[in-house]
Amino acid sequence: MDLDKIDRAILIALQADGRATNASLAERVGLSETPCARRLKRLEADGYIEGYRAVLSRSALGLGLVAFVQVRFSVHDRKLSDRFEREIQAIPRIVACHNVSGTADYLLQVVARDLDDYGTFMRDVLRVLPGVSAVESMLSLREVKRYAGLPLL
Repeated sequence: MDLDKIDRAILIALQADGRATNASLAERVGLSETPCARRLKRLEADGYIEGYRAVLSRSALGLGLVAFVQVRFSVHDRKLSDRFEREIQAIPRIVACHNVSGTADYLLQVVARDLDDYGTFMRDVLRVLPGVSAVESMLSLREVKRYAGLPLL
């Protein structure tokens, strides 16, 4: 389905404020409430909107360290990769994981309280995951841009 200008405006508004009421959303996009609600239901049903969630403050939660971790495997075995991927799903500190091309097999985004906490996590959790032969960490010094939603090209 092609998105029209109003559909795009609804998606942009919801990415900025997922708790917007139907009334405020309708006002922002220039529709009355009933057609806006119908469009929103259609966007949800068609899979453009996967869900709604709160954006939590890392600093308020005491998670002051963000690390990007390149993980390499020495043996490329499908069962091993599947096991690795299953295990990382259960680790809350790993907030994102991508199977990537290049010198690494996976790129992880990890949060921790501080450097000591991250070091313990690296030693006791990351390095012992199935298939892992090498890890390389890059610590975030400062977040320049935070995920603000997907672009509607």
